[in-house]
Amino acid sequence: MSRTKRSLVNLICSLAAQIVTIGLGLIIPRVTIVSYGSAVNGLLSSVNQVVIYLTLFEAGIQTVAMQSLYQPVSINDHNRINSILSAVNLSYRKTGTYYFLTLIALSAVYPLIVADSGIDYFTVFFVVLFSGLPNVILFFFQGKYRILLQAEGKNYILTNLTLATTVGTNIIKIVLLLLGLNVVVVVFSTFILSVLQAVFIIVYFRKKYKWINLKAEPDYSALKQRNSALVHQISGFVFLNTDVLILTVFCGLEIVSVYSLYKLVTSHLTGVLNIPFNSVSFALGQTYNTDKNRFIRYIDATEVFNGAISFSVYSVFLALMYPFVELYTDSLDIPYADVVLVVLFAAVEMLTFTRTAMLTTIHYAGKLKETLPQTIIETVINLLVSLVFVYFFGIIGVLAGTVAALAYRTIDVMIYGNVKLLGRKPYKTFSVYLINAVMVVAFQIVYSLLNIKILSYTDFILVGFITTLVSLVLHFSVSLLVYAKERKLLIGFLKSKILHRQVR
Repeated sequence: MSRTKRSLVNLICSLAAQIVTIGLGLIIPRVTIVSYGSAVNGLLSSVNQVVIYLTLFEAGIQTVAMQSLYQPVSINDHNRINSILSAVNLSYRKTGTYYFLTLIALSAVYPLIVADSGIDYFTVFFVVLFSGLPNVILFFFQGKYRILLQAEGKNYILTNLTLATTVGTNIIKIVLLLLGLNVVVVVFSTFILSVLQAVFIIVYFRKKYKWINLKAEPDYSALKQRNSALVHQISGFVFLNTDVLILTVFCGLEIVSVYSLYKLVTSHLTGVLNIPFNSVSFALGQTYNTDKNRFIRYIDATEVFNGAISFSVYSVFLALMYPFVELYTDSLDIPYADVVLVVLFAAVEMLTFTRTAMLTTIHYAGKLKETLPQTIIETVINLLVSLVFVYFFGIIGVLAGTVAALAYRTIDVMIYGNVKLLGRKPYKTFSVYLINAVMVVAFQIVYSLLNIKILSYTDFILVGFITTLVSLVLHFSVSLLVYAKERKLLIGFLKSKILHRQVR
């Protein structure tokens, strides 16, 4: 299968999976809150974030292994691939042992941290334990296989497997929640399905990849930037997960539940928006290592079109998130709707998208050690601002810390990627997102003047469809008008595909 076809299959499978995940994902929090209350929903969200922090034991293995595999995968060098996978396998086994021991300790301590929530000790203990056990399975049995599939551009295999697992898990969760069974039983069901997922991957590789030899001489040099990748990974985790931990300690589980609802929506939106880029990421990584000029053309197009899509969607988010939260949380035990939270969550996601292309370029180039100081500064800004401001402003203060750190690091990444790696000024990258930001502001002004009322889900769907269409057309039209090279590249790509089909 060609790289283009693999990218297309990745795109289609990921999109289908994300649609199903969104549908089921929005049901579970509502059912959880109704059945058990906001405190339990906050507990589940808090535990999930803590468990994600434990994956820091993975210590950047995936990041550096992926970068090391792009080149041998592109030339089908099985010996080199086996050497890298052997090193990854041994590293993951050591990691898995440390992770498991820490998980046991955390399961014993965490119930004491949330003792004021009113949830009994052993319920919290087993929720933490069963939430973390799937990662033990990942480290020991399937981690190295997943990395190889991603480096080859076969994400669609993982996507389809994850989709099946997600559907099964969520359906079981919904049934168990509606039956009112203990929340521990609900979490345990997720662990069982993760075991079945691992079994499938192992069987698949034994049949399709008989040439893999995990006993080959391990090439630890492929993981030489592991410590640098760890610091970068910590920085990423700070943005994704520190907010919940700080809120758990300083504001309580009910506020965590409020945060998790907004985060749930933005996570789903970002998941959909990341699909096009993730579908071609393997091809970009291979191209960076074989044809730098072509890579520059592709990464420019990625920034232009990714910027248009992401900013247009989050422009709609700014307009519609508040009425959605009002509808979704109607009659629940605490208030959830807040305009300031909508703005801050949108700011976090838009800043994140503006640095995606250049940050990924840094990873392709293997420049993790060189960018450590900036990453550390970013983490410090996030923690200091969040810890100071949470005392005065609660959840808003925590989000302000994330925005401040993102703003600093985004500008730095744009400059470093363009100047140090692509050998040019960063003006084009800045212009892409500045133009889109101006259009977002203009869209919000016009939308507010229309004073549209949304009183039902029917209203929400209708208004959402129209505003999304208008926003997408606006952003794409301006981007295509301003950026001629990317316009020609897109037209050329579409013509080649249409003419190719006609010839066939």
